[in-house]
Amino acid sequence: MRNSIYKNQSKILYCPFLPGLMLITFLLASTLTSAQAKISLEKAIELAKSNNIDLKIADKEIERQTVLKKTAFQPDPLQVQYQGGQFNSVDFDHNVSVQQFFPLGNVTKANRQLQEELAKLAEKRKALSSYELEKAVTLAYYQYLYGISIQRLNSELNEIYTKFLKNAELRFKTGESGNIEVISAKAKVKEIETQKEQLMYDLAIYQKQLQFFVQTNENIIPDETTSLKYPFIENKDSKAESLMTDFYQQQISVYQKEAGTFKANRTPKLGLGYFAQTINTESLFQGVTAGLQIPLFGGVNSAKAKAAEISVLQSQLALDKNKIIMNLQKEELQNNFQKQQKNLDYYQNEGLQYANQIIETAQKSYANGDMSYWSYISFLNQAIDIKKQLAEATHNFNQSAIELQFPTIKNN
Repeated sequence: MRNSIYKNQSKILYCPFLPGLMLITFLLASTLTSAQAKISLEKAIELAKSNNIDLKIADKEIERQTVLKKTAFQPDPLQVQYQGGQFNSVDFDHNVSVQQFFPLGNVTKANRQLQEELAKLAEKRKALSSYELEKAVTLAYYQYLYGISIQRLNSELNEIYTKFLKNAELRFKTGESGNIEVISAKAKVKEIETQKEQLMYDLAIYQKQLQFFVQTNENIIPDETTSLKYPFIENKDSKAESLMTDFYQQQISVYQKEAGTFKANRTPKLGLGYFAQTINTESLFQGVTAGLQIPLFGGVNSAKAKAAEISVLQSQLALDKNKIIMNLQKEELQNNFQKQQKNLDYYQNEGLQYANQIIETAQKSYANGDMSYWSYISFLNQAIDIKKQLAEATHNFNQSAIELQFPTIKNN
């Protein structure tokens, strides 16, 4: 029975960001008796968003792209030239000139618009990261609460079998039963006590997973008064679909502005200059110059503009594809959610009542000598299995509800 009762008790929330070595380090660095601060799910999400390093990196990327707006105006480097020698007569003369070329047309405007769109794209990426973090924290939070529910079931089983052991010992003393009942009861109580220790380690793992996502040194745990059932609220306006659409549309906007920038770079540049020189060693003769830089070979920028336009089409196709994937995913998640909801409703509304009635009736009958040892064990196992299925049903419901609330977003 040991393997069947708690076969899912040690499920670990998969986290691609948490290497095994780090997890082991966390566990070794903490003790089961250390002070722990209880925290609500809302507070955990709030702390995670303020502490998470990935989000801080995203903030810096937004800041970087904002700073780069100042690079929109991109004149060529100032050209300074000196000439000395016999270029006017046999005398050694001097010539100093400076020249500066400036972009014409909409080059500066195009660069500025592109940089503004890149800053907005960085904000969209941060929004996606924040969404994924909220999902991860929620899953970790309810994974811990699942561990708590298994721990409570373990305590209830311990109480049931402790009473069973007392009854078995009494029946053995009065000669109503054999020693096999006492031995069996003692073995079961010891087994449950061993499982209790294992559950403590499972909870420590769940706690460190939550702490990892919140990224705090504080030893936090979920508030145990929180309902074990996730409070799912169906929302017709899908946040995931909105975030995904915003990201791809912003990506499209970036490529459009990028194409505009390459096209603008095909326009000529205006150059203004000044010179001063000596003639026959007499000075100072001055003048100004003006000129144009004409990109006769503009194929490079034209090709880059065409490539950016192709990227626009690629992003639009990716958006269309992921909309289809998300709709199919939502249908699958919705079906699974309804399945888990019905399963949980049965165990909450009927199954649990049956289990309690079976335990209560079996205990009374066995204590009064109206039921055999083997019948008692059979009924007890049936009731325990129902309670185990309730814990599993609640856990599966929570997982399906959270997945439906936070469907996976594809952004590549």
